[in-house]
Amino acid sequence: MFEIGSSLREARTRQGLDINDMEIRTKIRAKYLRALEAEQFDQLPGHTYIKGFLRTYADSLGMDGQLYVDEYNTRFVAGEEEQHVYTRKAPSQPRRRRQQERHESRLVAIAVSAIIVLTALVIAAWKFGGPTEPKVQGVNLQAAPPAAVVRGVSVTATKGASFMEVRVGSLAGKPLYRGTLERGQTKRFPSKKLALTVTAPRNVVVKVAGVRVKMPTSGHLTIAPSS
Repeated sequence: MFEIGSSLREARTRQGLDINDMEIRTKIRAKYLRALEAEQFDQLPGHTYIKGFLRTYADSLGMDGQLYVDEYNTRFVAGEEEQHVYTRKAPSQPRRRRQQERHESRLVAIAVSAIIVLTALVIAAWKFGGPTEPKVQGVNLQAAPPAAVVRGVSVTATKGASFMEVRVGSLAGKPLYRGTLERGQTKRFPSKKLALTVTAPRNVVVKVAGVRVKMPTSGHLTIAPSS
């Protein structure tokens, strides 16, 4: 480490040169040369100009201008750049927190949206799920009230699914039900004369007023109400 300003001044005086001579030789204004020799760098435009002036001044005196630039960087620039980096990085902490808060807000919004979609899917599955049965006028009527069910007819698929058709009175009568009876599913009908047709008679159990009746292997059964 050496004194930048005093070494420049000593080199100039040893060569018998004054500030005006150096102003003409270096094309640098005299007030800037005096500031360099006094190390009053705050009176100079900035680091870039200061290092350029130092290089030119030292070279014009026959010395190594880069040596002066390196000394200036070590003493004045490095510490200031470190301080600048620290100052620039300091505000990044609140910025990172804001970014993290925005990220968390997006995650919450995504989670809420997923819950809404899942809920809608569950409701739709509950509302529209189950075996699909063709809709025909007069077909797939709702089950009779409990009092009528006790006296009516029930058909339960116990061993497997079976397509079933129920008509009033006879096989040519008005359709009362037509659809697939899934395993474990029961359909109930009011107490009246009915004609049942099932494609898999072994899979179903037919009860009239709670009493089981035999389902013919043909799959056709006519039920007449008891008097």
